[in-house]
Amino acid sequence: MAASSRPDPAGARNPDRCRPAALQARLQGEQRFTADVAHELRTPLMGLATAAELLSQELAADYVRDRVKVLGGLVEDLLDVSRLDAGVEVADLLPCALGPLVADCVRRTGLAVELREEEGTGPAVGTDPRRVDRILANLIANAHRHGAGPVVVTVGARRVDVRDHGPGYPDELLAQGPQRFRTGAAERGRGHGLGLTIALGQALVVGAELEFANAPDGGAVATLLLPDADPADPGGPGDPGDPGDPGDPEE
Repeated sequence: MAASSRPDPAGARNPDRCRPAALQARLQGEQRFTADVAHELRTPLMGLATAAELLSQELAADYVRDRVKVLGGLVEDLLDVSRLDAGVEVADLLPCALGPLVADCVRRTGLAVELREEEGTGPAVGTDPRRVDRILANLIANAHRHGAGPVVVTVGARRVDVRDHGPGYPDELLAQGPQRFRTGAAERGRGHGLGLTIALGQALVVGAELEFANAPDGGAVATLLLPDADPADPGGPGDPGDPGDPGDPEE
């Protein structure tokens, strides 16, 4: 039977009937999230304990530094997810020329990316440069970690495509969207699966759309669709400047 978005008349008449089920679903979701967080933190912590016991002091120090970096990135990602879930994030929207903004974002990743800009990229977009930087950093990092090169970023009128040439997104992700702590398929590699979740959440904050698809000839494609700049805004498209440190993208 096809799914329907039609509201339940009985539930509409008596909304209290819907609350226990909604509360139970929320509690189950939080329990799964807590269990997932515990698992993701336990793995590097166990590695630290093993390194301290078995490795030489020099090797252990290198390993500890690497694991601390991983843990720090995970904690930052969890804080991002928490703020997005709480709905407390507010965008600082500015009129921006999309081409220079994306070029700066790509440069800051330090990763190998082929940047293409279509002719007639259109008027300025209205967005938050810092959040766009966060979105693109996570999309590019995901393409490198879970896909295969070349990674191509194409800038068009109000849109940015991030494409890799790997196995593509798994069917589960295409059907349900990104799920935290779920990478979806073994061939997409390992990771704690927060990067695409954060990218999608940040896109919603800036009023953008983020779509996921697979290219007909192979590879995953993420498309960011940004709104036009508000014509009532007296400012013109300016230099996006440095959006600040967006934090390490989730790998």
